[in-house]
Amino acid sequence: MAPVASTPGPRRWLAAAALALGPLAALADKSAADYYVRNLPGVPNDQAPVKMHAGHIEINPDSNGNLFFWHFQNKHIANKQRTVIWVNGGPGCSSEDGAMMEIGPYRLKDENTLVVNNGSWNEFANLLFVDNPVGTGFSYANTDSYVHELTEMASQFVQFLEKFFAIFPEYSRDDIYIAGESYAGQYIPHIARAILDRNHERPDKWGLQGILLGNPWMSPNEQYDSYLKFAFEKGLVDKDSDTGKQLKGMERTCHTMMASDPGKVSYMECEGILTELLHATRKSGGGDQECINMYDVRLKDSYPSCGMNWPPDLSAVTPYLRRADVVSALNINSEKKTGWQECNGGVSSAFRPKTSKPSVELMPGLLSEIPVLIFSGAEDLICNHIGTEDLIENLDWNGGKGFEVTPGNWAPRRNWTFEGKDAGFWQSARNLTYVLFNEASHMVPFDYPRRSRDMLDRFMGVDISSIGGDPTDSRIDGEKIVETTVGGSVNPKESEEAVKKKLKEAKWAAYQRSGEVVLVFVVLGALGFVFFVWRQRRKGAAYSALRSEEPMGSRRHAAAADDVEAQEEGIALQSNILPTDKYSVGDDSEDDEPRPAKDGEKGKQASRSHDGN
Repeated sequence: MAPVASTPGPRRWLAAAALALGPLAALADKSAADYYVRNLPGVPNDQAPVKMHAGHIEINPDSNGNLFFWHFQNKHIANKQRTVIWVNGGPGCSSEDGAMMEIGPYRLKDENTLVVNNGSWNEFANLLFVDNPVGTGFSYANTDSYVHELTEMASQFVQFLEKFFAIFPEYSRDDIYIAGESYAGQYIPHIARAILDRNHERPDKWGLQGILLGNPWMSPNEQYDSYLKFAFEKGLVDKDSDTGKQLKGMERTCHTMMASDPGKVSYMECEGILTELLHATRKSGGGDQECINMYDVRLKDSYPSCGMNWPPDLSAVTPYLRRADVVSALNINSEKKTGWQECNGGVSSAFRPKTSKPSVELMPGLLSEIPVLIFSGAEDLICNHIGTEDLIENLDWNGGKGFEVTPGNWAPRRNWTFEGKDAGFWQSARNLTYVLFNEASHMVPFDYPRRSRDMLDRFMGVDISSIGGDPTDSRIDGEKIVETTVGGSVNPKESEEAVKKKLKEAKWAAYQRSGEVVLVFVVLGALGFVFFVWRQRRKGAAYSALRSEEPMGSRRHAAAADDVEAQEEGIALQSNILPTDKYSVGDDSEDDEPRPAKDGEKGKQASRSHDGN
């Protein structure tokens, strides 16, 4: 007969119950109110406030893995609720680049002053920025636990979303879009694939409606091959010169390596092409050497930076995000020991996929389930439009190849004008849309925030004709298709019916979550009573009733905190339980010492390669 466990029966029941119900109890540790951003330093006083939440969500307690997020509520709702999730690339570069320099509600005039971004993507969508993977930006983990594979990254991202939607159930039924740029061209397709696979197995499906990939690094074959095509076309290097011939030799070596070992995300033998190309553009100017900016070839930079000092806003973003009052406002955990880094060289060094597929191989499957939009800035070298257009031309999906719609006939490139100016072109076929932005860099929204938002709103199918507003003059082939801009204060156009529906859905989601939390305490309370009676009978002693306080994270505590959040915004809640890179840009890295270029990095030699973020 097996020995009896030494733990007394009732205690064993309590231990088992605590173990089984631990995950539900953990959800009660924090409510939405704990993430509320009450006062972001530098916000203009003369503007309607944007509701924000920010902080860390633990995804791996064993490795201390925490992902940081920053959420901005939409200004208006046009016919349905939408959320755009934004990630930057690197790998290892912070999505605060996207929040503070591209698509967020504010940009920095200087390190102390925020100004309104009139092209913010939160016009008709909630924005969720995530520092991904662990170790990036404000996210953190033990340094021996940085991510190595794209599949591992995607799995952790899904874990993050599970917990995010448990804390913020009111957003779990939104139409969801995932967007980003550069090495996010690897991240996002893998995340989308993981979400769709989850949806196939779960009844509580997330409404993934599409992905947007800006100047993406997706296919090594076409994109390594595009460096010299772009350089020769732009006149950066003479193809018949000694330098041009040397570069062609390096390209042949690259082709040989890719042919001998296909299916990798990056190749060391090919990375040197860009480095040598930038070296070939250096010239002396004013006593110092200059080279082209790899993210915008119209610009120059000091050699050997060649774009690492760009964009200019970065000089204000870094000190702003390291300010103690900003760190406090964003609810940064004390476990985050280092200050904000735009790009973490340690994360980038660790992220060298060996078994993951390049994202281009996932595209046919994704396109069979969701729409995809790829956009490119015409002046970017590192993830240039020629490589992107070549990979589309060579891609088979949904019964056809490239943009060929019938044998010998291709989907037209439709001219796009924005407020009377030539903005670029659109091309679409079989669930894939490609947009080229004229006179734009690696970071398209940095250059053209309002044009990029117009692109987003068209892709999401936003139509504000039923709710009023002043439409943007945006035309494709001369035709004004949708109206996508509304002026005025926050959420003035949301219909009463839409508000009621949103509150009702959020309330019932909150009831469900709160019910789970209450169930924890009911069950533990019942078991505690059994234990109490058992002890009474054993010892024959009488105990007076014990007075208990409401535990932190309980239903009442969470509701009270949410009420405080609502009152600070002047919002009256109807219910007390309603919860309220690849390539990088810039030169900031946690690596103190310079290091040679590595897999997955272009130009930004250790910190910001194929990403403008």
